[in-house]
Amino acid sequence: MLRWIRQQLGFDPPHQSDTRTVYIANRFPQHGHYVPQRFADNRIISSKYTIWNFVPKNLFEQFRRIANFYFLIIFLVQLMIDTPTSPVTSGLPLFFVITVTAIKQGYEDWLRHKADNEVNGAPVFVVRSGSLVQTRSKNIRVGDIVRVAKDETFPADLVLLSSDRAEGTCHITTASLDGETNLKTHFAVPETAVSQSVSRLEALQAVVECQQPEADLYRFVGRITVTQQGEEIVRPLGPENLLLRGARLKNTKEIFGVAVYTGMESKMALNYKCKSQKRSAVEKSMNTFLIIYLGILLFEAILSTILKYAWQAEDRWNEPFYNQKTEQERNSSQILKFISDFLAFLVLYNFIIPISLYVTVEMQKFLGSFFIGWDLDLYHEESDQKAQVNTSDLNEELGQVEYVFTDKTGTLTENEMQFRECSINGIKYQEINGKLVPEGVMDDLPDGSIPCLIREEELFLKAVSLCHTVQISYDQIDGGFGDPFSLSHTGNGFTQMEYFASSPDEKALVEATKRMGVTFIGNNGEHMEIKTFGKSERYKLLHVLEFDADRRRMSVILETPSGEKVLFTKGAESAILPYTKSGELEKTRVHVDEFALKGLRTLVVACRHFSAEEYREVDRRLHEARTALQQREERLADVFSFIEQDLELLGATGVEDKLQDKVQETIEALRLAGIKVWVLTGDKHETAVSVSLSCGHFHRTMNILELVQQKSDNECAEQLRRLARRIKEDHVIQHGLVVDGASLSLALREHEKLFMEVCKNCSAVLCCRMAPLQKAKVVRLLKTSPEKPITLAIGDGANDVSMIQEAHVGIGIMGKEGRQAVRNSDYAIARFKFLAKLLLVHGHFYYIRIATLVQYFFYKNVCFITPQFLYQFFCLFSQQTLYDGVYLTLYNICFTSLPILVYSLFEQLVHPHVLQSKPALYRDISKNGMLSFKTFIYWTLLGFCHAFVFFFGSYILMGEDTTLMGNGQILRANRQLMFGNWTFGTLVFTVMVITVTLKLALETHFWTWMNHFVTWGSIAFYFIFSLFYGGIIWPFLHTQDMYFVFVQLLSSGSAWFAIIIIVTGCLFPDVLKKVLYRHLQPTNTQKSQLVETQQGSVSCLDSLCCVGPEGEEGPGVCVRLARLVERLMGRCAPPRADRCDLSLSSLCCHRIGYKLERDEAPALRD
Repeated sequence: MLRWIRQQLGFDPPHQSDTRTVYIANRFPQHGHYVPQRFADNRIISSKYTIWNFVPKNLFEQFRRIANFYFLIIFLVQLMIDTPTSPVTSGLPLFFVITVTAIKQGYEDWLRHKADNEVNGAPVFVVRSGSLVQTRSKNIRVGDIVRVAKDETFPADLVLLSSDRAEGTCHITTASLDGETNLKTHFAVPETAVSQSVSRLEALQAVVECQQPEADLYRFVGRITVTQQGEEIVRPLGPENLLLRGARLKNTKEIFGVAVYTGMESKMALNYKCKSQKRSAVEKSMNTFLIIYLGILLFEAILSTILKYAWQAEDRWNEPFYNQKTEQERNSSQILKFISDFLAFLVLYNFIIPISLYVTVEMQKFLGSFFIGWDLDLYHEESDQKAQVNTSDLNEELGQVEYVFTDKTGTLTENEMQFRECSINGIKYQEINGKLVPEGVMDDLPDGSIPCLIREEELFLKAVSLCHTVQISYDQIDGGFGDPFSLSHTGNGFTQMEYFASSPDEKALVEATKRMGVTFIGNNGEHMEIKTFGKSERYKLLHVLEFDADRRRMSVILETPSGEKVLFTKGAESAILPYTKSGELEKTRVHVDEFALKGLRTLVVACRHFSAEEYREVDRRLHEARTALQQREERLADVFSFIEQDLELLGATGVEDKLQDKVQETIEALRLAGIKVWVLTGDKHETAVSVSLSCGHFHRTMNILELVQQKSDNECAEQLRRLARRIKEDHVIQHGLVVDGASLSLALREHEKLFMEVCKNCSAVLCCRMAPLQKAKVVRLLKTSPEKPITLAIGDGANDVSMIQEAHVGIGIMGKEGRQAVRNSDYAIARFKFLAKLLLVHGHFYYIRIATLVQYFFYKNVCFITPQFLYQFFCLFSQQTLYDGVYLTLYNICFTSLPILVYSLFEQLVHPHVLQSKPALYRDISKNGMLSFKTFIYWTLLGFCHAFVFFFGSYILMGEDTTLMGNGQILRANRQLMFGNWTFGTLVFTVMVITVTLKLALETHFWTWMNHFVTWGSIAFYFIFSLFYGGIIWPFLHTQDMYFVFVQLLSSGSAWFAIIIIVTGCLFPDVLKKVLYRHLQPTNTQKSQLVETQQGSVSCLDSLCCVGPEGEEGPGVCVRLARLVERLMGRCAPPRADRCDLSLSSLCCHRIGYKLERDEAPALRD
């Protein structure tokens, strides 16, 4: 119970040693010296809160906000001392803000809990008590034997014990972990591989000793001790024996494995970052502004307190005849009185800190986030997936992004390779209708006929179909798995043959040769079989020379059916062409360059024929190198170099890694918007560079710099200095940087500053062979740099979770590699292309809306409280309020709240189509420009100016006019004073409500019926409420100072004259300034507004949901409206007009800038 409570509170029990001992099937030793180790359960937790820590943790996060903490202090002060206003005025809004925010954040975390429960409740099979038992994933314990079937993901980190294959091997994909879709082969030790049944596993006596959990996906050190007939057999365990959680079983019927790391101790979970509260740049600016306003508040309170005591230094003001002090007041401490007066002034002026700002911001973020999900431009029809918002706290951050960090596999690409072209013996070929046809020649063979291949073409296709490590899966009718060779001859022994490859290129090439007539049938470890146009050929597999990053090629040595020994090799052109002695070398090199310019992934294919003596020498050297105990890798490299020379060049292949739709256009749009794109991938160097070129991340004219295969700190530092010099020398040319994971580790260790200098001077950066935590480190490196840029990370797999959580904004792609990235992201979209609209349109709108909202709130609260401060000079700093208590409470809640809320939901400076077609407009709002200190000072000074005009304008225009002081009647002094006080305050308040509402109207560019309703409705509501509030005697009110005041005020012509003059005097300079600036110094956004107005806002159709009358199809209405637009404007493309997309922010689209003529009106009915 105690351990469970510790886990609920977020405390993990510490490990007692550096290693862990796992008893398979939990058969613990019976002797008394054994102390069981404690391990985590198998639950995955991506949520922030639990039921136990939600209240304290959420309250702590909320009271980190300065305004919330400030109002808590004010509320406590009002409870402790006698203040001019009631504690309810501060306590009620504070409670409302805290409650609304807690409900919103609790709901979002509940969604995370729900997603976690789906994963933790997934059914799994474990071996317990001699039988196979179904249980839930969260119930797996360390030591349990788990069964995993084909195409299932591993529920924990397992050490492979056995598979359905006699040799104990299985194939897996780790795309959700490291982004690689290729098949990886894993092995069981021979002593456990024979335990293929539950009964034999139950009888297995074995112990696994391994290191404690660590995040490195590619490192695992351990050993397994198997007891057989009283003898202990010890075998080493490495990464090839470990099946990681999140990986998927492929091409294998089933496996059994023992759980060694579970839950949050699995390597996948350790690569997650702790979920922390992300705070947007706007919120940080708000806190800064609040500190400044707190300073203004303290200054006003201290000044008022000092002036009060300075005024009361004279006896006649210290104790006037109408306000005699009591004996207790005369004898009280002056210091306590000073503090009490200071706190009273603090409470009187506290409304300058707008707590309702946080309520409005929370509502704006929550309601505004629905627009992303409702936008049909972000809906992916094929997968039936719409964009989703996991947290609405960062909406405006989408408009401030400066760096995008993207995964490659599954994010930029579709994970689908397609064969495009090849070069054979210096001649380029293309595949047309499954046939190999020379370039420029049409396929004139009838369908079904067998093409006649020349020797070079046939040898090339055979080399491609044999030089690989492809595995085959046969889907049989009876579900069995047998010998592929026997199946291949039965004709009806299987329904479908599927290839699985260690490289996606290999799979695409083998599938291409199959379509062209040379079909790879299978490999049983000793023989490889192909069918050449129906004729079966079996080759004996003698040796496989595996691919490695240094050689950049792989080879196989085969014995042909005629007994000849031949080597087939394929690899990068730089790894093959220097070792060839015959063949069309120059023509092939030209063709390879042409393929690369098309963005194709290229491989060069060659062969070598061995004489009997040559092969004997090759076989002897390979055997010696592979059995060497010392320097095995170096000796193998020497032997491979000896074998792979004097090659005969056969040709080259060009394979396209299919990009997602509109990736190149999206990256280009981001670049024009001033956003730098970094690609972070776990893939190989060549693959990553090829995709970067094909997707436009790297331009063909770009100078590509490399920081790869660095072995030491000194070597890395020297290479970085060389790159920095090259960038300075060629400063006119755009540069792109390629860096691999090992070199990155060296660069970040001691040369971080130099590395960052090189990166920032490059237009694009590509990081390959990256571990998940390295991706997060790169993001953190940019985040914490002196410029503090806003970062965004986007990916689709579990290997991207760390960088998604590290970046300011994390976006998950709803791809094929599980939902880990989506669950841990802030936003989720179905395709990379949607990122452009998410940032350039939604990000732009969210930022300008909330930036104006923040500045406007501070402005209207300065207008609200400054007259109260000025009034103290006229009432001897007696802490008399200028406004009635009801007006104090309702100013921010009712009278001025709805117009700014509606503005912040629907405002559009520029139409969405213009924002997408002109990405450079994104630069206008970058660097938090609309919340800069200069803009903040402008709004604050504007508020002070308007407040002075409100107060002194009312004072001067009112003067000694008795019509304002009592409708012309001569009243007694005291009654006249009180009546004049509330009348004057009401006049100031009336002018203020009208002015601040019309000021927002001047800032509004996009008018909807809701804007009109709340703008004019708020002013009307104020007048109606004031008439009712002051015109009726309310029995539940103790005092009613405002009785008949508003009616008397409106009955005076002077009052109406004062209202009109003061409102006009405040707003006319604003209008004049806007006109002058728009004509003399227009911004790019204002220029776009001008062009849009001149052309007419017909592009509203792009985001208008075309819904016809009942029973009529929407698209038909779109088509008719499109015809009308074409007739009127001549600029609306039918495909664009026919689209029926939804963007609620432009549903109320009433800005079409033309007038229908009489003869054009019927067009709507045509």
